[in-house]
Formats: sequence, structure tokens, C-alpha cells
Amino acid sequence: MARPSTSSTAARVKPAARRNALPGRLSPGMVCDTAFRIIARRHLAAVRAQHDGTCRGDPEALHQIRIALTHLRTAIRFFSPMVDDALRPEVWTELKWLNSQLGMVRDLDVAIERVIAESGGELTVIAELQHWDEKRAESHRQLARALQSARYRHLVAQTSAWIESGPWSTRRSKEAIRLRRCTLAGHATAKLTEWEKTLLKKARKLRKLDVEKRHKLRLLNKRLTYSIESLEDLFADESLTKQQSILKQLRKAQKSLGRLNDDARGQTLAASLNEAVPEAGIRFLNRKREKKLLRTASRAYRKLDKAKPFRSADLAPDAEPED
Repeated sequence: MARPSTSSTAARVKPAARRNALPGRLSPGMVCDTAFRIIARRHLAAVRAQHDGTCRGDPEALHQIRIALTHLRTAIRFFSPMVDDALRPEVWTELKWLNSQLGMVRDLDVAIERVIAESGGELTVIAELQHWDEKRAESHRQLARALQSARYRHLVAQTSAWIESGPWSTRRSKEAIRLRRCTLAGHATAKLTEWEKTLLKKARKLRKLDVEKRHKLRLLNKRLTYSIESLEDLFADESLTKQQSILKQLRKAQKSLGRLNDDARGQTLAASLNEAVPEAGIRFLNRKREKKLLRTASRAYRKLDKAKPFRSADLAPDAEPED
């Protein structure tokens, strides 16, 4: 059989090369399918970058891989319904599985840090922590096995392939084409406005929310925060200052809600790990601390509400689509 000529080989490779040669930065007039690939690639690369450190047991690498994974999952939500194809549920299930594998070890890291910080060197607490450390070591071994498994490797390969050329990218219906060709600024303005409204509406009832509903509010806050961070390329000059001000309030609320969530998780962990020491969970119950954190979060949401953050002029949604 004759070898293919250089020109015929180049013809076959060229389309893939074009797909891979994406711009380095986002721009307002960029179409949504290109923007999704850029953002999702960044976050999947960040997940992979923290893989080895997490396997070695580095708590900071574990923290960063969870952040990158949440960023990636947020990007998938942000570009829905454009990416809602037949493969998306499978990709989503596997990303959720990875998040659950990371979650237990991270929860233990946070709880152990809290106990150490408040122990004052008490011998009874040190003895109690030995059990927690053993559980952490066991959980990390399970996590390392998961990260070195065929399932994890398949997850990364499948997610990467789906980002680049999943069924969502080739559907020929008028609506599918419209969603892919919509400008990033147009889509971002609509989505950020929608998510902001939902967040602020639920935040007005913050003090009345139970632990579970407060956790859901925290996830909404995180979703909005991470989306704005992913779109940083679009903000410049006055818009950048405004964006940073908005992020400041969102991060304040996120920090307070995160600490409240850590307390609730720590209490649950203490109950499960210290059956012989029922009072261990009391360490994570502090009404004064809870009121202070709720007050800080409420104040941040009031300031965010007054800021009226997302307006069309900030992202120039009328920009022409870039080919």
C-alpha cells in the first residue's frame, strides 16, 4: 500500500489542529463554544496539576484540586444548556464521584486543624486526635487508590474528549447552533444576573435557614464567585474595579458560610469518630461564633445587593461574534 502523501496527511490533521489552537484569553465577542473550551481546559489542567501532590498526602494540593474541580463543574453549569448532551450526565456523575473521594479527607483536614487550634495542648484532646489521624490516614489511602485507578484515568480522558468534541459541539438544530454562536458577554450577562438574583433572594432569609439550606446557599455563592473569577479576562479598567469589589463581598460571605459548614461537618465527624466521647462534638458548637459568622455574611450580602453588580455595559454583550 502506498504511503499517504504529505499533503493528504496535513489535510486530515488540520481540522484537529484548528480546534486545539484556541486563543489564550477570553474576549466579550467570543462565541460560547470557544469560551467553554478555554475555561474548561484551564480547570481540568489545574485538576491534573494537583494530582501527584494529592496522592502524596499534601493538604494544600488536596485543597487546590477540589477548588479546580469545583471550578470545572461550575463551568459546565454556567454553559448549560449548550453542553447538555447525552454524555453530560455520565461526565457529571464521574466528576461528582471524584469530588466525593476528595471530600472526606478534606473535611478531616479542616476538622483536625480546628481541634488543634482550640486544644491548648490538652492531653485528652491529643489522645482523641490520634483516632482522627488514623481515620485521616485510612481515608487518604482510599483517595490515593482512587486517584491512581483506571476509573480516574478514564474520567480525565473522557472529560477532556467531551470538552473538545462532545455531542454538544456538533448538534445541528437551530437552537444548538444559536447557543454555540452566542457571544460570551451576552450569555455571561444573562447567567450572572440570573444567579445573582437567586443568591440574593435566598440570602435575605439567611438567619432563618437550617444547616442544609445554608449549605445550599453557600454552594450558590461559590458558583457565582467561581464564574466571575473564570471570566476575569472580560473585565478591564472601571469594570475590573467593580468586579473586584463584588468578589470581595462574595468571598466574605463565602468565608463565613464555609466556616459554618466546617463546624457542621466537624460536629458530624466527631459524632461518628468518637462514640465513646460524646462531648467531642461540642467543640464545633459555638452559638456566639455562629451569630458572628451569620452577621458577617448578612452584611456582605447587603453590600452586594446595593452594588447592583451585573449590567450589560460591564461585559459589552453587544459585541459581534468572533470567528
